[in-house]
Amino acid sequence: MTLPLTKEHIVAPPGFNRWRVAAASVSIHICIGSVYAWSVFNPALTRALGVVAPAADDWTLGSVVWIFSVAIVCLGLSAALAGKWLERVGPRLVGLVATLCWCGGFLIGALGIHLHELWLLYLGYGVIGGIGLGLGYVSPVSTLIRWFPDHRGMATGLAIMGFGGGAIIGAPLKTWLLGHFSRAPEFVGSVDVLQLVTEQGRQFAVTAAGQVEVVVATAAQAAALPGGGAAGAYAVGTGSTGAAATFLVLAALYVVVMGIAAFSYRVPAAGWLPTGWTPPAEADSHGMISTHHVHADEAIFTPQFWLLWVVLCFNVTAGIGVLGVAKTMMGEIFSSAMPVLVTAGFASAYVLMISVFNMAGRFAWASASDAIGRKNTYHCFFVLGPLLYLSLPWFASMAGEGAWALWGFYAATLLIFTMYGGGFATIPAYLADLFGTLHVGAIHGRLLTAWSVAGVLGPFAITQLRERSVMEAVHTLAAKVDPAAFAASFGAPVSRLDELVRANTVTIEKLMALVPAGTPDPGAGLYNSTMYAMSALLVVALLANALIRPVVRSHYVENAPHTG
Repeated sequence: MTLPLTKEHIVAPPGFNRWRVAAASVSIHICIGSVYAWSVFNPALTRALGVVAPAADDWTLGSVVWIFSVAIVCLGLSAALAGKWLERVGPRLVGLVATLCWCGGFLIGALGIHLHELWLLYLGYGVIGGIGLGLGYVSPVSTLIRWFPDHRGMATGLAIMGFGGGAIIGAPLKTWLLGHFSRAPEFVGSVDVLQLVTEQGRQFAVTAAGQVEVVVATAAQAAALPGGGAAGAYAVGTGSTGAAATFLVLAALYVVVMGIAAFSYRVPAAGWLPTGWTPPAEADSHGMISTHHVHADEAIFTPQFWLLWVVLCFNVTAGIGVLGVAKTMMGEIFSSAMPVLVTAGFASAYVLMISVFNMAGRFAWASASDAIGRKNTYHCFFVLGPLLYLSLPWFASMAGEGAWALWGFYAATLLIFTMYGGGFATIPAYLADLFGTLHVGAIHGRLLTAWSVAGVLGPFAITQLRERSVMEAVHTLAAKVDPAAFAASFGAPVSRLDELVRANTVTIEKLMALVPAGTPDPGAGLYNSTMYAMSALLVVALLANALIRPVVRSHYVENAPHTG
C-alpha cells in the first residue's frame, strides 16, 4: 500500500472545504518565512565560543550572513526548477519534501553549531534548508489559483503574506529559545587581579592550572549574560549561546506543523467550480498591456524579461542586504547613544516590525498597483527608495541628538521594507500584464533567479562595505590612543593592530574606552557607504523600469520563433 502523496491520489471529494488548503498554505509559508528572522541568530553565532564576547576562533558576522545568502540562492533556484515537477506530482508530495528539507537543514545546522563547523551550517540551513524554502514557496501557489478562481489574487496573497510575515512568530520565538537555552561561561576573574598575556592576538589568563584562553567582557556585555555578570575575563568554550538547542527545537516544531499542512493539500476535481460562481465570458484585463500570451521559453528572449529581472534583483538586493543584519545594524548605530532605550528586546521588536511592514507592504502596494499600474508602482519604489536610504546615514549621525533620530531611522527602514515586500507581491501581476497568463507561473519561477542573485549581492555588499568601514574606524581610533595604554590594555603594541582585530581582541568599543574624551564614536557611520551603494542600485532599477514597453507581437505564442 502506497501513501496518497501524488496528484492523482489527492483529488478532493465533493463538498471539500477549500479553505483547508488555504490554511495549509499559510501554515507552511509562515514556517519557512521565519528565514526573514535570521538576523536574530547573528549575535549568538558570532560568539558561539566566547558567549559573552567574540573569541578569536568565533565566526565573523560576514561569514554568518552568507548562510542566509546561500539559503536565498537555493530558494530561488529550487523555485525556478520545481514548477514542472509540482504540476506533475501535485502539492502534497512537494510540500512534504519541503518539510523534510527545511527541518533537516535545522538538524544539520545544529550539528554544525555543536561541532563549531561552519560548513555544516552552510550545507544544512543554507543548501538543504534553502531547497526546502523554494519547494515550500511554490507548492501552494498554482493549487490555490485552482481552488480560488473567483479570488485568485486574495488566495495567492494569503500565502505570500504568510511568507513575508513569518518572522512575526519566528523572531520572538527564536529570541525566547536562545535566552532559555543559553548558559553563562565560567568567570575567571577581574582584569585588575589577573595576569593576562597575549599570544598571536589571543588573550590568556595565567591561573594555577595554567594558561586559560579568555575573552574580556565589558560591564555592558557581562550584564547581558543569563542572570547578569561582572566585567572581566571569561573562559572561552565554557558556556553556550543556546543556538544549537534552538535549532533542534525549531526542527521538531516545524516538522509537525509543516507535515500536517502538507498532508492537508488536495487538488480540485476536473471541472470543479465554486458553488454559485460562473466564469466570466471574457477575461477582464484589469489594465493589462497585452491580452495575448507569451510562452515561457520565448519570454527569456524578450528585453522586457531581463529589464524586469534587473528591477526585481536590485529591489531585492537593496532590501535583503539590510534585512540580513537588521538587528545588528540597529544595535551598532544606536545602542551606545541610547543604551537605556535600545535594549536586546527593542532590537528583537525591531526585527518583528520589519516582518509586519514587509507583510503589510505586500497587500498595500499590490492593491495600489491595480489603481495606478505596475510600472508606476515600481517608479514609486525607485524614487522614494533612494531618498529613504540616503536619510539613514543622516539619522545615524544624529543619534546623540535625541530619540527623534532613532524613530526617524526606525520609520525610514520600515517604509523600505514595505517596498521590499511590495516588489515581490506586484511582480506576478506585472508579468501577467506583459506576457499574459498562459505561462505566467513558469515565467515567474524563472524570474525568481533574480532573487537568488540578490541573495548574494545584498549581504556581500553590506558585509564588505561594513568591514572596510570598521577597519578604517579602528585605525583612526588606534592612532589617537596612547601607545603605552594600548599595550597595557591589549598586551601587544599598536604595530600588531590588524592581528589583534582579526582575533577580536581589539574592537571599536574597547578603543573608545581608551581614546581622549570627546572623540566621536565612529559606530554611527559604519553603514553609510552601504546606504549610498543601495541608493545607486535603485536608481539603476528606476532606469530599467522606465525602459519597459509592451512585448512586440512577434513573441506571442502564435508568432514565436523559438517555441515552434
